[in-house]
Amino acid sequence: MHAEIYTDGVDEIMVSGTVVRVDLFSLSPTERDANNFPKKAFRQRLIFSAEGFANSVEVMQNALQGLVDAGVIKRNQPRGASGNPETGSGGERGNTTTSSAQRSPNASTNFR
Repeated sequence: MHAEIYTDGVDEIMVSGTVVRVDLFSLSPTERDANNFPKKAFRQRLIFSAEGFANSVEVMQNALQGLVDAGVIKRNQPRGASGNPETGSGGERGNTTTSSAQRSPNASTNFR
């Protein structure tokens, strides 16, 4: 039997030369931040070659598309796709505070 690891998401990705390190986190069941939300707790580090990481991203994108197609996940439209022009200069996006504030604080930062 192989050990399984649960993760709430990816906290950080570090690239050093041809090595990619991906830190996984889960939300602490006991520790809280100043806003009373669970703190992120480091769980595991995945270390890839650059090629292995690129292949893994492709596999995850295919899995994500499958979840979207099945209706499990609904992706947000890019700011410019709804006909509203992007605000700011240099291609910056408009203020996203409203959509972030409406999301659960336990939602993965990978889908914000």
